[in-house]
Amino acid sequence: MTAFDLTIIGLGYVGMPLAKEATAAGLRVAGLDVDPRKVDALNAGRSYIDDLTDADLDAMLAGGFTATLDASVLARSGAIVICVPTPLDDDHRPDLSAVEGATETVAGHLQAGTLVVLESTTWPGTTDEVARPILEKSGLVAGTDFHLAFSPERIDPGNSKFGLRNTPKVVGGYTTACKERASAFYSQFVERVVPVSGTREAEMAKLLENTYRHVNIALVNEMAIFCDELGVNLWEAIEAASTKPFGFQKFLPGPGVGGHCIPVDPSYLSYTVRKLGYPFRFVELAQEINERMPSYVVARVQRLLNRARKPVNGSRVLLLGVTYKPDIADERETPAIPVAEALLELGAELVFCDPYVKEWSVEGTAVPREDDLATAVAEADVTVLLQQHSAFDLDVVEDRARLVLDTRGVLSPSDRVERL
Repeated sequence: MTAFDLTIIGLGYVGMPLAKEATAAGLRVAGLDVDPRKVDALNAGRSYIDDLTDADLDAMLAGGFTATLDASVLARSGAIVICVPTPLDDDHRPDLSAVEGATETVAGHLQAGTLVVLESTTWPGTTDEVARPILEKSGLVAGTDFHLAFSPERIDPGNSKFGLRNTPKVVGGYTTACKERASAFYSQFVERVVPVSGTREAEMAKLLENTYRHVNIALVNEMAIFCDELGVNLWEAIEAASTKPFGFQKFLPGPGVGGHCIPVDPSYLSYTVRKLGYPFRFVELAQEINERMPSYVVARVQRLLNRARKPVNGSRVLLLGVTYKPDIADERETPAIPVAEALLELGAELVFCDPYVKEWSVEGTAVPREDDLATAVAEADVTVLLQQHSAFDLDVVEDRARLVLDTRGVLSPSDRVERL
């Protein structure tokens, strides 16, 4: 029977980069998932991850990587890393069902001496209060019979400069020995490991990182709204402020926040604070501001069309870029969805153009895809630039479009082009 140095549970945007680097470092790696389509695709050399090419996957398979649905691999693994989703439920509370399910699976196969690491973003205390008791149902004791740690993922899809290997890895252990074991494990394929005193500190570090971004994005989003009314070019003001070599970091407004981290992680922190009996007002205010940005975008579209003496109802509205980040296919929590929902509700004839998305539907309604950018912008009554994919020829948009709302500040303002 094959023994594995590492089994990764959850083969998505977090798990697969981890598998790639660990395999490249010579570790024997297995990937465990509950989705047979993912397992079949990976074993056939077909990648569904933006940052993992088919060639990368071929090299991983040649290096011994295998994907499986069979949880028995856990009993033959020296280390197990859990990388499953941690979304919010309908009431904006943390949904740990995937973490609990994965941890139950590990408990059923856990062997003495194994290192178990949770990488899924969660509230401080989850590793100790949720994962540890489940794992100890195995009869093994954390810190004595097996090692337990938390290490927050820092994957940034589409980032060509920083990947898993050269992004510092925060590690917190249930005990000092757990921390040392986890740090030694990650040091095999990560250039710098940053140990902290415990799992709660590591869990909090992740939430702090993304709450910081969430709050500052909300700040510039709110400024975008009142600067428009004041007649102030906020984009120019931001660029001017960013020339200060200290005390300022540039954040840009946009149509809303997307991806897994920023729309979700701060709510985990707010949930934690509310358990203490009071609100985390900064986070909740930021959530309110960022969540209303899609509605503000739609209001600006209405204003543009009104100036042209056209109602939204019956107007052809082109959405440029419907992913949450430029130059990737990831649509998780994309603000394009609430923008599209509101426009459809107002009766717009909605179309989209995105080189990374072949099919797109909103509330079960298929949105027609436009392949030719020049034709699409020329035929639309108004074009809404939601994501600045590098494949978009911005000169074509400026020259051919009838009206444009630029939510990313990359087009030159004119009598036809307005910035958010």
